[in-house]
Order: sequence, then structure tokens, then C-alpha cells
Amino acid sequence: MNLYQKQLSSEAEKRRSAVELIKIISDLWYEKSIELVLFRNPLFDKSVSEILNLHLYAAHFHNKPFSIDTSVAIANVILTIHLPPAKLDLGKLSYEYRLEEEHYEDVRHFVLEKLKGAKTTKNLQPKDVVLYGFGRIGRLLARELLFKTGKGAQMRLRAIVTRDKNDALSLEKRASLLRYDSIHGDFQGTVIADPSNNALIINGTTVYMIYANAPEEVDYSSYGIENALLIDNTGAFTTKEALSRHLVAKGIHKVLLTAPGKGVPNIVYGVNQHQFNPEKFDIFSAASCTTNAITPILKVIEDTLGVVSGHLETIHAYTNDQNLVDNMHRKYRRGRAATLNMVITETGAGTAVAKAIPALEGKLTSNAIRVPVPNGSLVVLNLEVATPTTLETLNDIMKKYALEGELVEQIKYSFNHELVSSDIIGTAAPAIYDSKASIVSRDGKRVVLYIWYDNEYGYSHQVIRLAKYIAKVRRFTYY
Repeated sequence: MNLYQKQLSSEAEKRRSAVELIKIISDLWYEKSIELVLFRNPLFDKSVSEILNLHLYAAHFHNKPFSIDTSVAIANVILTIHLPPAKLDLGKLSYEYRLEEEHYEDVRHFVLEKLKGAKTTKNLQPKDVVLYGFGRIGRLLARELLFKTGKGAQMRLRAIVTRDKNDALSLEKRASLLRYDSIHGDFQGTVIADPSNNALIINGTTVYMIYANAPEEVDYSSYGIENALLIDNTGAFTTKEALSRHLVAKGIHKVLLTAPGKGVPNIVYGVNQHQFNPEKFDIFSAASCTTNAITPILKVIEDTLGVVSGHLETIHAYTNDQNLVDNMHRKYRRGRAATLNMVITETGAGTAVAKAIPALEGKLTSNAIRVPVPNGSLVVLNLEVATPTTLETLNDIMKKYALEGELVEQIKYSFNHELVSSDIIGTAAPAIYDSKASIVSRDGKRVVLYIWYDNEYGYSHQVIRLAKYIAKVRRFTYY
């Protein structure tokens, strides 16, 4: 057999293994509510090529070969043992098995030992969810909630509230907006408008479309919704007093705001959620997309090198708040055509970080530039650090935190020399560290970090993570 034939044969074997892995991933999700990821990259509903490319990424991450056959072997064991609903990193398990294989009789004994902590996990009580608002973030939240419903062991989207009435025509329009998205592509599911019940049938489940002029006027219990978490993504209610109006409505138990809030806990999941017990608070804020991008990175730098001072400049995609053509706007510069101009504007992210990391109070300044792209943003962090460092040390620090610890869901480490904004669209991590762009001054006291983020998709996943924490439906995880 010549080299070319050997290569063809090897690739065919890898693809067959990928097909087998896809089947196991699906069976685990639908039969056991167990989600497999590969170094935090989702594996569910991925193609053969995507599965193989993720294994190549893993190999690059560790500078060692990463066998899909090992992934299949471990996944097969997980399929045959009893586990509660869980989210398991197949990449971490495969990597550890390669390092520790000699200490175990076989792969089954390895998996049983690593996942033994799952035995202490309490049974989850599913939580009803209501989306108040159905704009950019609302529709992405709906997609994720319904795409990941599985057996319904965690969160169940029951209703969507709009401030416009829903007749047959508007219902179909809302269904179409959920099906098709110019940035994120088609929804990988089914959406049917049901005017007779004033609902959308999404992936076979009924989601009621409720019209309301005011938060307190809805009786959610009349729809069979009880003890629900309401996620307000309208941006119309941002104070504790305004958000408290949701709690007056029958059927609502907790409220989560998808914007910075006043008088309520502002949380960047992964950084400061444990400071706020869901049993003691009823209203929460998920802060802003930019705050969620920079806070995990700043926490790493503060914990390892120390932040003396710094400035952050966010280069942000234009938003619906701006004008498509020049027109009146209540804020300076935002009235100019969004798709034709770079627009300097303000951001509160520099001060908002201190709510999650008090040690940074007064140490950061910030500003923003809106640019003519519809999605995909970048923060440039220019920091003076207390402990001098080198570029190699800085990258090693970020790689470590992206691989292990409490921020693995928040930080994605990029090796890509050619990374541009369109590449990061659809990334679930709120912060993508660009290792090839980082700069360290000659004396090691000043560092410049480039942090990419999908200001819609990455932020929506942070909202979902926080929602699961508030709803107490966080599964057993192994990262």
C-alpha cells in the first residue's frame, strides 16, 4: 500500500470513529441528559468534519496527538454507567487518561474513578422559564433553551412575552425571525406558528406568546407556569424597583436581567456568582456583554500578576440602538449612520468590572468605538501589572486558566495567526484570548491583551449559565 492509500485509509477510519462518537453523544443527551464537550467546545449536533477539527484543536492545545479512538472508548464507558444529568469534558478525560493510563486496569476503571463525585449529586428539579422580550438576545436564548432541552431535566421555556400584540401575521413573523438569522444562520429545529393557541410550536413543544403592556398584568399560572425564572431582555426595566414588578405577576419566582442593573447583584458567571445565594436574592443582573468579556481575563491578571492601572477600549459591533442613516439620537455621535462610520461612544464596563472584582475599583478607565460590523467585538486591554512578566509567561498563564479551574467556560485560548472578527461568531465562551496579538513591554510592566467576543452568542451563553445557577439546575460537571 503506497503512502496516498495509507492516508486515505487512515482518514476513513477516523471518520468512522467520528460517526460512532456522534451516535454516542446523541444517545447520552436524549437518553440520560448528559452533554459531552471537548475542551468546552460543544460536541452535540456537530458534523464529522467538525468533530475531527475539534480533535485537531485539542492536539494543538497540548502539542501532542489527540486520538479520536480514545474519545470513543471513554464515551462508550460513560454510556454504560449510571450517572445523573451531567456536562462532561471528553477532552479533559482523554488527556488525563493518556497521562494516567498505567495506573488503571482499563478505561472503564479510569472513568469510574474520575466521575465518582457524580454519586453525591442531588436530583434536579426542572425550572420553567419565561422570556420577557424577543429581540436579538431573546431569540438566541430561545434557540439555546430549546435546542438543549433534551429530556427537560433543567430549564423549560414555557412562554415569551412581547409588548406588541400577536395576531396570526405577527406570530408568523416572529416564527420566521427565530428560524432564520442573518448572522447566526438557520435554527437547527422546527418552528410552527399556532395562532389558535397564540403560541409557537418549537421542536414539538408549545411556547405561549403573551402580550403585555406591563409586567404585573400577566397571570402566568393560567398558562400552567409556576415558580418560573423570568429573563428580562427588553432593556426597558433596569432598576430593582422596575424589575420587582415582574415578581408581582402570578407564577414568577426569580428575575434575571440581561443588562447592567441598578440596586441588584451584577454577576459575571464564573467570577462572582457564589457571592449571591439564589435563596437570598430574587433579582439578578447578568451585566453587559463587554463586562462578561473582560472580567474573566482581568481576574486572571489580578490573581497572577496584579493590576496597577489600565485602560480598556472596546471595539464593538453596531447595535439596534444606532441609526442606519443619519438622524436624531439622544446620545452624541450615535445618530450617525452605523454602517458607514466608526463611532466613539461611552461604555461603563471599566467601572462595572469592580462590582465583580472589588480590588479593581478606580484602577480602570474605558471607552468604546462602534464599528461597521453587525456582530463580533474586540476589547483592547492596556494594563500596568504589579509583577513584571514576559510574553511567554503571559500566554502560559492564560492557557492554564483556559484549560483548568473555574474559568474554563469563560476563556477560550486562540492560536490562530489569522483570527478576524467573523471567525469568532458562534463562540460560546464570552472571552477569546488572542495569544498571537498580545504585547508585553521590554521591562515587563505593561501588557496589551486583545480579547475577542461574540457580543450576542457568547453573552447569551453566559446568561444561560447564570440562569441555571439561579434556577438551581446546574448539572454535575467534569472540567
